[in-house]
Amino acid sequence: MKWRKLTLNTTTEAVDYISAMLLDMGITGIEVEDKVPITEEEKQQMFIDILPELAPDDGSARMSFYISEDDDVQEMIAKVNEGLDDYAELVDLGSRTIELSETEDTDWINNWKAFFKPFRVDDTIVIKPTWEELPKEWEQDLVVELDPGTAFGTGAHETTKLCIQGIKKYIKPGMKVLDVGCGSGILSIIASMLGAESVGATDIDKNAVKAALENVEVNHIKAVLAEGDFTLTPGTVTLAAGNVIDSEEFRRQVGIGVYDMVVANILADIIIPLSAVVGEHMKKGGIFISSGIIQSKRAEVEAALQTNGFTMIEVCEMGDWVSIVATK
Repeated sequence: MKWRKLTLNTTTEAVDYISAMLLDMGITGIEVEDKVPITEEEKQQMFIDILPELAPDDGSARMSFYISEDDDVQEMIAKVNEGLDDYAELVDLGSRTIELSETEDTDWINNWKAFFKPFRVDDTIVIKPTWEELPKEWEQDLVVELDPGTAFGTGAHETTKLCIQGIKKYIKPGMKVLDVGCGSGILSIIASMLGAESVGATDIDKNAVKAALENVEVNHIKAVLAEGDFTLTPGTVTLAAGNVIDSEEFRRQVGIGVYDMVVANILADIIIPLSAVVGEHMKKGGIFISSGIIQSKRAEVEAALQTNGFTMIEVCEMGDWVSIVATK
């Protein structure tokens, strides 16, 4: 299948803002090219002996993403430009020019794997791509094997790291955990490894649910694909495709008043409406960990949580991103 590749010329300063905007539009396959030097720490994490030669960093960046050949290119460009207008006063967007080209599936779905190497999330958790060997010095850590496929979530982004830190801090053995917008399943896997009795995982994307199920099984955790019956079983991750925001029926299937902890690494514009319904799934005093919130949206998310009866416990920051831990 042929895909249309759109490349936006912008600045490194604007990359996180534009990434959030594109993710909000449903675009998850984003490539970023810049001239920012690789740090010594990044070099060690990527196991590179020789650093690539780069031109001097001029602050420019190129962001590429893909749409199918059936999609309306001009409509997509118009949506991107409309979104960019919202950020124009917040950050330098550069030239904002957009280039169009075509590519095949194999050019982008698999080629990125060459750059996805084992890396450390913190001092005890390591993410290992399923096709890579693990360095011996990391074998005693909590190792999560992962093949994201086309689903969002490798653990490398600040939003996922913030969520993982929150899970690690607040989880207790025997908890029931719900992962809303599970993507690759990384948070479900880590919650299970850290002592959750059972985990429920949902995503609106059936392909993401399929990728998550495969990743759960790769990590020697039992996985069940629920179709109507969302029964939680100890030691198991139960997965289902559906929308907890829009479907009351799906919320009932997932479970009302069942979960000690809910995690959602999505986006601010989804967390805001989610905050109105996610409390239905939680036990009294349950923990809600939300991430994927860019700094400019923090106040809106906090206001939505408070309006919907949540009490803030902790706000954590990493780069331009925020994670909020709340209880209801």
